[in-house]
Amino acid sequence: MKAHHWRPYFYIAPLVIVELAIVILPALMNVGASFADWNGLTEPVFIGLDNYRTLIKDEVFHLAIRHNIQWTIFFLTVPVTLALVAAVMASRVKRGQMLFRTLYSIPYVVATVVACQVWKYIINPAHGVGTQLVQLFGWEWADVSLLGTRDTVLWTIAGINNWHWWGFIMILLLSAMQSIPPDLYDAAKADGASGWQEFVHVIIPGIRPTLVYVLIMTAAASFLTFNYVWILTQGGPGHGSELLSTYMFKTAFFKFDVGYSSAIALGMTAFAGSFALLFTLLNKLGWEV
Repeated sequence: MKAHHWRPYFYIAPLVIVELAIVILPALMNVGASFADWNGLTEPVFIGLDNYRTLIKDEVFHLAIRHNIQWTIFFLTVPVTLALVAAVMASRVKRGQMLFRTLYSIPYVVATVVACQVWKYIINPAHGVGTQLVQLFGWEWADVSLLGTRDTVLWTIAGINNWHWWGFIMILLLSAMQSIPPDLYDAAKADGASGWQEFVHVIIPGIRPTLVYVLIMTAAASFLTFNYVWILTQGGPGHGSELLSTYMFKTAFFKFDVGYSSAIALGMTAFAGSFALLFTLLNKLGWEV
């Protein structure tokens, strides 16, 4: 092979080396660790499939999976619906649209730690919004510790995360709507289509690739969620907000059971990878994603 034929490989070699060093190699090491009894410090001891047998019987692991599924369902419905409605409304704004796009995107650029601290203050049971509602209107139902009650903690954290996420989705969908040819809207109006018919037969088909991408990206990211839950509750109270990511982290760094934590990580990978597989199947079925 001539020298100039090697030139492209020379240019991509640094990227391949970095990928191998920080992604492929650690991933393979994680697979190996999942078959060992290892605390991360001493010599690992091979135990075969024992970690996975324990995983099947682990009630906290089952609870974390259930929470991750609930979290995923929430984020596939609530933020996407809010973003879609807001994008349709913003697309009809002729003046000042950039202002709306900026305001909607502000939560997305706020640091997670800052957002969590602000929301912890807002919903603080001692002096937060709930306490003010009780004092002003006597609404006793508002006097509840949202982060301290197992029935409400997961949905409260999801709502806080949604505040951060849905504006970003709205920007993506709004950009997709603006790429729809105006002739399609004119044709729909000429045919006497109502606003709902225009939405179903013009807007949805026009943004379908972006919408499918958003759904798959949101679903995959939902199984990898960590920061909001960890900062607000660390999976508590009583595992009420435990996710696979928080359970894995605590197992590795609090219990020093790196082998079992690696098995949990592979379980997370399997769930997240299923959505990547869905992405591939949709492409093969002709969806332009």
